[in-house]
Amino acid sequence: MSITFVKHTAEQIYKTMVKIRRFEEKVIRLYADGEIPGFMHIYVGEEAVAGGICAALNKEDYITSTHRGHGHCIAKGGRLDLMMAELFGRKTGYCKGKGGSMHIADLDIGILGANGIVGGGLPIAAGTGAGIKYKGEKKVCACFFGDGATNIGPFHEACNLASTWELPVIFVCENNQFAQTTPQSEHQKIKDVARRAMAYDMPAVTVDGNDVVKVYEAADKAAEDARQGKGPTFIECKTYRWRGHWEGDPQPYRTAEDVARWKEKCPINRFKDYLVTNKISTEQILDKIEKEVARELEQAVEFARKSPLPDVQEAYSDVFTIV
Repeated sequence: MSITFVKHTAEQIYKTMVKIRRFEEKVIRLYADGEIPGFMHIYVGEEAVAGGICAALNKEDYITSTHRGHGHCIAKGGRLDLMMAELFGRKTGYCKGKGGSMHIADLDIGILGANGIVGGGLPIAAGTGAGIKYKGEKKVCACFFGDGATNIGPFHEACNLASTWELPVIFVCENNQFAQTTPQSEHQKIKDVARRAMAYDMPAVTVDGNDVVKVYEAADKAAEDARQGKGPTFIECKTYRWRGHWEGDPQPYRTAEDVARWKEKCPINRFKDYLVTNKISTEQILDKIEKEVARELEQAVEFARKSPLPDVQEAYSDVFTIV
């Protein structure tokens, strides 16, 4: 780790990463207890990616997310109470309880929506970038997706369009080693997904996705280049999800030893050690941050539990048809 963070920025990034981890751990327990319905795709282990990328963005910038999107939403400034209410299926949630885990959005802070379709955010990001450029704005759109999404047509179409038109898009590949249940080595010949950007003459970099400083450095440069009209950048973050593809996944495609090895590279522990060792922060301050997050999370759960379910009559509201 080479960068020296401003104290406030560093501690805010740490808080974001802790917030993501604790939110997801709480969701795991609530889901197991039957309080949360639907499907859950948990982000534990990948906190440095969302934390580092979104720290380089401004509030008015945009992100497109994935089915594993809780971390992205939190890192971009999403409210825990509204997110938790949405997961509970409550009327007070971000999408009035009708979107659930995979469709959280908040346009006011640039969250253009998580997406249950693999790679579904890629064309949206390209279109957003085109809109930004057309308006002459200094905004950026960061697009999150997994290694498996780089095998589909919309990935190549989005990259080609963004490169050709020099759009302000940051393509962020969260390479967590698996496309659902298929190891990367079994669905791609290449080891570094970032090599695919060469086909579009797009600047690309592969970073340690468990090192939030490296992620932040790459994102900060990509965002600055985009604002200066230099076009898109491809950032591959090599990381690992600690949980299965979904909650309840039996995970026959990997070993407990592999998971244990990656847990030793915990992005939060690494960043905490970095902050304390380099005297950017202290154990006491970071412990205080942990307690603040715990209180906020408990309030979010209480808010969700007390919130009403949507009325049956609302099933047909907010539904649009293009003829």
